[in-house]
Amino acid sequence: MNRQKPSDEKLRELVLLIATLSEGDAPFGKTKLNKIAFFADVTAYLNFGKSITGREYQRLPEGPAPRRLLAVMPAFRKPAEPDSDLAVRVHDYFGWTLERPLALRPPKTRKFAPEELKLIEDLVKRFWGMNAREISDKSHRFIGWLLAQHGETIPYSTALVGLREPTEEERKIGLALEENAKACLRSGV
Repeated sequence: MNRQKPSDEKLRELVLLIATLSEGDAPFGKTKLNKIAFFADVTAYLNFGKSITGREYQRLPEGPAPRRLLAVMPAFRKPAEPDSDLAVRVHDYFGWTLERPLALRPPKTRKFAPEELKLIEDLVKRFWGMNAREISDKSHRFIGWLLAQHGETIPYSTALVGLREPTEEERKIGLALEENAKACLRSGV
């Protein structure tokens, strides 16, 4: 997998792009934005060999969240400043408080490769209509989130670990590798 330089600018544009694409999605809020960003970065890592932003995600109780989000998007922790790129509108959503991120300018889509844009658009469509609990539940099934402790970084490489049962052929290969490894350890190689 390729190493890449983490980019606050790309994270900012990803947040704005997700917020823009999610206009009209009634249950879209900050939690859902975090999860879509996470799935975009992890899926890009799997499909393209590197994430979109290169930024770390941490394990939080409601699921993964970008570690640098508050630094990149201060509107997430306080009212937006006049020159801010993002605002957060708070309103009632079926008795729950929903904090909806609103892009105050168009995202700079030129910052993304065409395949990254398509991936992000596809994920927004895939999660359209899901509420924060539903998308958080999906993120809680991700092996990296399951293995990390609260506040710990979720390594992108955990996306390479599957949860399915291995096939019989994969088991045979694994057992052969295990025997080979044991033989090497015994011989001191």
